[in-house]
Amino acid sequence: MGSKVDAAPKAGPRRTRRAVLFGGLGVFAAAAIAGQDELRRAWWLLPGVGKPRKEGEVDHAGAGWTSASPANWRMADRPEDYRVDRIVVHVTQGGFASSVDAFKSPFHQASAHYIVGQDGRVEQMVREMDVAFHSGNRAMNERSVGIEHEGFVDRPQDFTEAMYAASARLAADVCRRYGIPVDRSHILAHSEVRGTDHTDPGPHWDWDRYLVLVHSELAAGGATQAP
Repeated sequence: MGSKVDAAPKAGPRRTRRAVLFGGLGVFAAAAIAGQDELRRAWWLLPGVGKPRKEGEVDHAGAGWTSASPANWRMADRPEDYRVDRIVVHVTQGGFASSVDAFKSPFHQASAHYIVGQDGRVEQMVREMDVAFHSGNRAMNERSVGIEHEGFVDRPQDFTEAMYAASARLAADVCRRYGIPVDRSHILAHSEVRGTDHTDPGPHWDWDRYLVLVHSELAAGGATQAP
């Protein structure tokens, strides 16, 4: 499957709520030196500070909801604590139902925010405010939304017109809400994430077609739900 466990980055420590708890006022002093934006983000990392949550609420209008196992994602308050400025494109290497079941399993150790089916249906499994374990790189997970696509990398027939259209609407919605540019620097293949050993979405994923569709959906606008 395209997703991979949330591996720790090689360079530098990561901020966590636990680190903020034990760091005390020193975190805020450092953040104040860095600027108001970092101070604001440090506030959202404090234990007990968090956005209101509603079970089953989706971020993309029209998506279904199935909750991934809590073992496969990490609670956060994005974009307040971590900026969201990337989308990572995956392929499931399996069917739609089996991929949903995998993300529901606490033993899978991976998930993604969305799965897009060959028939165009979209299932959300992790809220965008939270960190899904999908790219194999902790820093990338914290800054990105992961979109899985039903199919296999070596079967071009799996990437259907309905799938491209639904995924483009979803990606445009994410880009609109977070101000993400629609280009290959910000919409990445899983294989392009630093440190990964995955190859998805593979050579049959039509990037030119996909970006044209995302641009078109972004220009058309449409109803969205705020994260």
